[in-house]
Order: sequence, then C-alpha cells, then structure tokens
Amino acid sequence: MKLNFCTLFNSAYLARGIVLYESLLKHCPDFHLYVFAFDDKTFQYLSQANYEHLTPISLKDFEDEKLLAVKPTRSAAEFCWTCTPSTILYCLTKFNAANCTYIDADMCFYSNPMVLVEEMNCKSVLITEHRYTSKYDQTKKSGKYCVQFITVFSNAEGLKVINWWRDSCIEWCYARHEDGKFGDQKYLDVWTSKFAGVHELQHLGGGLAPWNIQQYNFTLNNGKLQGTEITTGKNFEAVFFHFHSLKFFDDDIVLLTDPGYDLNSNVIDLFFKPYVRSLMNAKKHIQKTNNSFDPNGSAGKAPYGEMGLSTVIEYYRNGIKSSKKNILGHGLMNKVRHHYFFKASTI
Repeated sequence: MKLNFCTLFNSAYLARGIVLYESLLKHCPDFHLYVFAFDDKTFQYLSQANYEHLTPISLKDFEDEKLLAVKPTRSAAEFCWTCTPSTILYCLTKFNAANCTYIDADMCFYSNPMVLVEEMNCKSVLITEHRYTSKYDQTKKSGKYCVQFITVFSNAEGLKVINWWRDSCIEWCYARHEDGKFGDQKYLDVWTSKFAGVHELQHLGGGLAPWNIQQYNFTLNNGKLQGTEITTGKNFEAVFFHFHSLKFFDDDIVLLTDPGYDLNSNVIDLFFKPYVRSLMNAKKHIQKTNNSFDPNGSAGKAPYGEMGLSTVIEYYRNGIKSSKKNILGHGLMNKVRHHYFFKASTI
C-alpha cells in the first residue's frame, strides 16, 4: 500500500521539511509527500528541486473561498492550524488519494511508518496521544491527542470526520482556550466517541516528543533506535520523533527544546544532535541555490550561548535580578541542567 503524506510550512521551516522528506525516503519504500507551501520562496525552491516523491502546492491553488474568508481573522499560526484538515481533504479529493496522513514538518522518521497505519486494521482514521509525562500533562488545555500524525482513509467514515474537522476549524480556530476548544487540536478529543472508525495509536514508537521522552530508555542497535518503556519494560522501535519547540537563533545557535522539559544526554545524542546536523546540511544545500533567506528560520539574537563559565555567571546574575533570594544560587543548577543551547555548526 502506498502511503500519502501531507504537511505545511514556509521558508523558515524549509530545512525541516527537507529533513522530513529525506527521512521518509530512507524508511518508507512507497510514499508521496504533498507540501503546502505557505510562501513563494518555499514553493519556488521545491518546484525547482523536483524531488521525485514530493509535490509542492501553492497557496494560490490551495486556498478556497471559505479559507480566504477567515484568513484575515486569524494570526499566521492560527491560519496554519485552520488549514490542517483542509490539507488532508485536498489530497484525498484533488489527487484521488486512497489515504492521506498529515504530519508536522518538525518531525523525523527512524523506521517505516507503515507499521502505524497497519495497526488501524479496518479503521478509517488514526490519531496519536501526547502520552504526556505526568508532570508535563497539558491534556485539559491542549488536548489528549496531538495534531502531528493523523491518517485518514478516503471512505465514508474518514470523509465524515475530516469534513467535520474542517468545518469546525473554519468556524473557530484560535490560539486560546475557549469553551473546551484550543486551536485545531482539542477537536480531536471527541473523535473516538463522536465518530465510528477512529483508532487511537498504541505503538509507543509513534509520537515520541519532549513531553513524553522521559518515560523511555533508548539504545542504538545496528542502526536502529530501540526504546524500552521504563515502567513496563516493553520494547519498541522508534518510528518518529516530534522536535517541538526547537529554535534557531543568529550565528547558528540552536535551542533544542523548551527548557522546562527534562532531556538526558542519551536522548540529546541519539535524537537531537543528529537532527540538528541534518538541518544544517539541508541549510547548506538550500543556500547553494538561494541564500537570500535562512531556511532554519532564525529567531534573532539568542538569550544564551553554549554552556560555559560565562553562561553560568549569566544565569546567576539573571537569577539575582529576578529575586535577591537567589543570591545563594537557588535554582542555578536546575538552569544549568536544562541548558539546551548549542552551537549548531559544531554540534
């Protein structure tokens, strides 16, 4: 079975999109990726690159009357969220795809995602839990499920779900909590009870992310990332990791993720560092064609640099500025332990 994927991003995420595509190329034997290009630079680059298993789609071709009508009422991020269900529906109808899986652009695959789709058996829609580590649980605010990997088959059950989601997001999709809603994501909470044919992913290797990675140990065996759930001893193979909150700054400083999350050195070495290296390689390749923009999307000057004595002193000084009670270094070690700023070019 051929797997069809779709994603959306602009030129600030172009390197991420290329790394995503290359990871599918490595691990998924039969696939096609439809990229909804959210600016002209992205569409032009992907059109010229002419990737064999990738089709770029311009906003001009994608946006319909309903999307254009609400676009002025949404921020850039909110409009991306609003469009998510429409990207899936577009692929199912425009390209007559038998199936389509929406994937976030800031992900990377480590083994064949077919195992996730096969788990659906005869179901029509697949959704993935956040599987939050308890101290990071945001279920009430952000939802039980994550809009990161959503598979929909082109049948009556699948189309019913995706049309309802599209209509709901066009009606309301904002970056705030309101009446049990949040963005495009909280809508997923009702799918298993509201619709027939919805499957909740069980494979632990699908949906690895900074908010749940603390629950697992990982080893690299013969090129494969093998995980073990700490509480149960259950073994699994990593399928994809969601690099949420990874940010680039000027001078190729990269923040691996939100400092609130615990990342051990093993996870950083096995997942984050190779991913950053891939992003830097993609950037170099892209800029050989067009160096007028940063395909990693620099967010400006980094608040901190690499870890060193000067960084520790800066953390200490900032701690004192926030409260004189920190003069004895209260919380300093926690700041150091959660320092995820690196020099990307030398990582």
